[in-house]
Amino acid sequence: MKWLLLIAGALVALVGVIVLIGVLLPQSHVAVITRRYRATPELVWSTITDVESFATWRPGLQAAERLPAAAGRERWREKTGHDALTIEIVEASAPQRLVTRIADEGLPFGGTWTYELKREAEGTELTITEHGEVYNPIFRFISKFVMGHTGTLEKYHEGLSNRLSAASSPR
Repeated sequence: MKWLLLIAGALVALVGVIVLIGVLLPQSHVAVITRRYRATPELVWSTITDVESFATWRPGLQAAERLPAAAGRERWREKTGHDALTIEIVEASAPQRLVTRIADEGLPFGGTWTYELKREAEGTELTITEHGEVYNPIFRFISKFVMGHTGTLEKYHEGLSNRLSAASSPR
């Protein structure tokens, strides 16, 4: 019985430390990753804006479906194994700049993603900037120390790279 109390106390202390660290972390963060692709900005743009094909190349995404526009903004719903998010376009200037944001209210996190495409001699440089906010201190701790602020961006670029490589491969 004594061991069970010690283990329970250690678990409570661990959760307390995680919450304390989470409270001390800033609510907002910025993560930026740039990658180069051997594809035209037009091809990169069409890939990152083709909602219906997102699930075929984005790791962890099970489905994406267009929703009716709201306040004149294009929207879609992304479904993963854990949850579903409504995303909307805040700004679009093809094929140079796209800004999206989580449109759902009441989540423990939110943010915007800015995609900047720059034409280069051998393709396109794509910079994705995440301006994220994590409201829940436990999720803030997990976002910073477990997932990493760039984790989602890395997976996105990996999937995009695979998609563009497949698109340019001879058949």
